[in-house]
Amino acid sequence: MSPSGPVILGEMPSLSKLYVNAAATAARRRVLGTHAGNGLPEARHEVRGVKAAVENLTAYQHLIGETASDVLPAGFIHALAFPLAMSVMNRDDFPLPLLGMIHLQNHVVQSAPLRFTQALDVRAWTENLRGHRSGTQLDVVTEVGCTGEDAVSWRGVSTYLAKGVFLPGLDKTTAASAAADFSAPDPTALWQLGVDTGRAYAAVSGDFNPIHLSVLSAKALGMRRSIAHGMYLASRALADVGAVKGEAFSWDVAFEAPVFLPARVALDISSVQDTAGAWQRSGYVAWNARSGRRHFSGSVAAL
Repeated sequence: MSPSGPVILGEMPSLSKLYVNAAATAARRRVLGTHAGNGLPEARHEVRGVKAAVENLTAYQHLIGETASDVLPAGFIHALAFPLAMSVMNRDDFPLPLLGMIHLQNHVVQSAPLRFTQALDVRAWTENLRGHRSGTQLDVVTEVGCTGEDAVSWRGVSTYLAKGVFLPGLDKTTAASAAADFSAPDPTALWQLGVDTGRAYAAVSGDFNPIHLSVLSAKALGMRRSIAHGMYLASRALADVGAVKGEAFSWDVAFEAPVFLPARVALDISSVQDTAGAWQRSGYVAWNARSGRRHFSGSVAAL
């Protein structure tokens, strides 16, 4: 259930302004030794009548490898709605530091296609604040539907971790059992990701998070090199699954190890069919082609 009391915004927030504000908020809290409490904001943020720019959609499709179409890819919808989700985590009453938040996993349900000609209503809120053995995690929920209609056509739940932040009153989860040894299968695809991959995705998504842009900007935030956007990787895997997924599907991804740029990423996609031969589900896993370390895994399933 989404919280009551929507905050209606006149337009999509600017991600660059949100990042600047997040940095200023973090600095102020460090200097003053203050924090925003231990609970999540009750408010839901909403923007109505959002329309995708066709030139941005075309650039996204080309970069990710999606087929040219007027239907918005599920990953594109995530990018379109992402500034609103960020605005909720940028509120003064949000208890965790936005900068440095780690994206753990994503679950999307695409129940009906959305097209670039349609005006969209987007809403976002946070929920399920809980402890983690390494800090505090929460879910950010985003819903998208056609303006003037009650139905939700796209719903995404992103789970984030504030590493090293332990809020009072939240129990830590017990240490997870060691992950099963990963034995890399024969890849179905090899991705050559250049050092400019983060900048290229930022140009089509609007997400200019410094950890993705260059070695210098990433090092300023404690990373040894820039890393690829998680949703770029997940969206590209979804594009590799292809049109077989149809117009209604669920899409899951769990992130494990970051992809430092430049990189050579191996991907394997395996599909399951029913007794009549119709596609039911595809699983995918990606790993470092040199070291064999798993980067992320997930699945796409028919609804």
